[in-house]
Amino acid sequence: MKKHILVIHTGGTISMMEDAATGAVKPGEENPLSTHSSSLEQLADITVREAFHLPSPHITPDHMLQLKQIIEEEYKQKQFQGAVITHGTDTLEETAYFLDLTVDLPISIVVTGAMRSSNEIGADGLYNLLSSIKVAANENSVDKGVLVVLNDEIHSAKNVTKTHTSNVSTFQSPQYGPIGIVTKRGVIFHHKPTSLEKYSVNGVSKKIALIKAHAGMDSALLFALRDLKYDGVIVEALGQGNLPPAAVEGLEGLIEEKIPVVLVSRCFNGIAQDIYGYAGGGKQLKEMGVIFSNGLNGQKARLKLLVALSASNEPDLKEVEEIFKN
Repeated sequence: MKKHILVIHTGGTISMMEDAATGAVKPGEENPLSTHSSSLEQLADITVREAFHLPSPHITPDHMLQLKQIIEEEYKQKQFQGAVITHGTDTLEETAYFLDLTVDLPISIVVTGAMRSSNEIGADGLYNLLSSIKVAANENSVDKGVLVVLNDEIHSAKNVTKTHTSNVSTFQSPQYGPIGIVTKRGVIFHHKPTSLEKYSVNGVSKKIALIKAHAGMDSALLFALRDLKYDGVIVEALGQGNLPPAAVEGLEGLIEEKIPVVLVSRCFNGIAQDIYGYAGGGKQLKEMGVIFSNGLNGQKARLKLLVALSASNEPDLKEVEEIFKN
């Protein structure tokens, strides 16, 4: 018996075409994937929703929240076994991680996209969509959180990231690798996340900044964020979790105002930790009240802080610190 799969289109390269005259890739009047419904129906009983028709740089947390609500509403009306979301690749990992944190349903959720538009040679959109439906329809996909499927690989939303501007194998999980593969014969998982986190969120209005550390960084931007009354700040720090000493005063100013500051590494491998004891080193930052994240990249730490602050009216810094240990 075929599984019932909800397919939600949001836009992105997977739904675009290349203009033969100019070479520009842009949305057309119709999603080209809509012409392949017969191919999809061979794999599952498909329900299609056109949520948006947006390039992924236009996607905001409000759109991510709408996707969460669409999935939940559709599930109430007609229970299905899995959902597949087609999405532009620039912010795909962020939407996938937001849904991973906020959707709590006994279904598989897969996010996919394409690096080549539908009329380019070697277009990968339809193939990735077919692979994603196979994964969403597989009963072993249900307990692994939101999955990202492209280029025959299955990745966890928490670990996957876009690593190349144009290569079809751009999505990688640098520290841990994919958790499974899609083959001609079917879907194979070889490991799964050890834990999943879920938060109840009804709004995403908090202002969370993301800034990247650099040699010679001072406190000017940090003081500006304090004065602009941001609700939280993510800092992509140097190495294992260190900052230039001139930035320390700005961090103190944020923490004095009870604005949570979460520190990740700007390296895409490894975990930020309070190791070094010099001025601006991780030990000093930790003692000041800076929160260290357990291996997330900057853009995902920003979403996690947004979700954490949105899920509770007045979370204290200790609560936020506990959330980032996971």
